[in-house]
Amino acid sequence: MSHDNLPQHSQHPAFPDAFSTDAYHYVPPRDDLRDVDDRFVFDFRSYDDLEDGQRWSTWLSVEPLCRGPEPLPDWVVTSQGAIDTELGILKTGKEADVHLVERADPLDPAAGVVMAAKRYRSPEHRSFHRAASYTEGRSMKRSRDERAIKRKSTFGRQVAAGEWAVSEWGALVRLWNLGLPVPYPVQIDGTEILMEWISVVDEDGTVQTAPRLAQTRPSPELLASYFEQLTDALATMVQNGVVHGDLSAYNILAAGERLVVIDLPQIVDLVGNLNGMSFLQRDCANICGWFRSRGLKVDEHALFAELMAHAF
Repeated sequence: MSHDNLPQHSQHPAFPDAFSTDAYHYVPPRDDLRDVDDRFVFDFRSYDDLEDGQRWSTWLSVEPLCRGPEPLPDWVVTSQGAIDTELGILKTGKEADVHLVERADPLDPAAGVVMAAKRYRSPEHRSFHRAASYTEGRSMKRSRDERAIKRKSTFGRQVAAGEWAVSEWGALVRLWNLGLPVPYPVQIDGTEILMEWISVVDEDGTVQTAPRLAQTRPSPELLASYFEQLTDALATMVQNGVVHGDLSAYNILAAGERLVVIDLPQIVDLVGNLNGMSFLQRDCANICGWFRSRGLKVDEHALFAELMAHAF
């Protein structure tokens, strides 16, 4: 077919003046869209370049199994256009640092949340050297990874850092599904876990991180309630064959009248780990020692016996 036979126009159709001056925000007048289905009408907006300390949300870039358990809490931001912004470091630990990260959608001001981002360091930058006693009884899916860890090769160190992150992720998901008081696990990406930020509101309305239990001086009534909450949580864990392994007043957050257990990478198999019972006894001793220091009459041997009644 010859181009000569095509209809000829005296000139090309012109763009509206508004489109020429602001193409990225141009929306045709409603009269021009009266015959177009509303589902196909949208306002295109361009994003500015990300600033330092920002990244695109990684929610959709991780595999589905690396996202938190269903149903998702209503505060979880899943928008593909959301941006993660670093707000600063929250705390440093033996094997990881915790940062605050805000995930927000620039086009939806109501869709925004501050989360805790726990980032595991490589073994050469960790001060936690008792890994073997905690990991006894665990199995790795790939023997190549296990050999690399034993040889302490560069790849092995990377695998080891990832293993601790995966261990805590699995513990958070498992305990959350059991209804236990742990932060909601949002997602895991490599050696980074994004989780619920446990916060409290001060009398002046300021939102801040919930204090560690060790930093509090609760009333006698609240102290007794805290101990009951912990006893129930430990009993549920023991019933399901797991032990925290490093429980103390320093890795429990006091969010008002409720407690939240954190720092779970070293979670121990009560039966599969030969040190399982010893770790449980130590957890009981640590907890009871702190509660006694605050004036509550409790006994670690009685607590251990009560928990063992739930184990078998």
